[in-house]
Amino acid sequence: MTHIGPCHSRRKPVSICRRFWVPAFAGNDGVDVKKGSILKPAQSAIFMPRLFVALSISEIVADALSVLQYGVDGARWRPVENFHLTLAFIGDADRHGFKDAVDALSGIEEPVFEMRLKGLGFFGDKRPTSLWAGVEQNDALNHLQGKVETALRRVGFELERRKFTPHVTLAYLKNTPREMAAQYCAEHGLFSCGPFPVQAYHLYSSQLGGEASHYEIEASYSLSSS
Repeated sequence: MTHIGPCHSRRKPVSICRRFWVPAFAGNDGVDVKKGSILKPAQSAIFMPRLFVALSISEIVADALSVLQYGVDGARWRPVENFHLTLAFIGDADRHGFKDAVDALSGIEEPVFEMRLKGLGFFGDKRPTSLWAGVEQNDALNHLQGKVETALRRVGFELERRKFTPHVTLAYLKNTPREMAAQYCAEHGLFSCGPFPVQAYHLYSSQLGGEASHYEIEASYSLSSS
């Protein structure tokens, strides 16, 4: 049985685009504005990361989740810095797609709300593929996710049409028996963390790494405090 008390985020909302990248196939060398460096053609030509929209997870909440990361055969536990709650997965995008996403998301206006993580689960019925922490029913979260998805579809992105199941991935699984995954989730079924404030959402890029993907916040969007 695991219970974590209220976890309050100390992060302040931001509303600036932190980084903009230009792939070489646009006709020139790519330029990384944040780092102020010129990318070589061979590097920038392949620099077209996957994009997704998500909520970040504060250090306090991430610490509470990390306590759960043990005791499952075949689990590849996610680094705490990679914890997030996906609102929409965009996929590969060139510089035009990146700009479309930035512009589409900037038109969304939603208020700050509170959220609580509650319970654990896994995806993959017969062959479990991942373990995750769930979210207590939250109309404000569902409304924000719906607006994000609608805004991206309007500018031409073809998003997956699956029911929104808000979660934070704890581990990816390989050859983990279903019984073990189910037992793990049952043992931690009373896990709870929050409520904590959600003050912003972010456009992330993802690049494959050795042990885990590297995520970078490309743009952040503050929620309204009024």
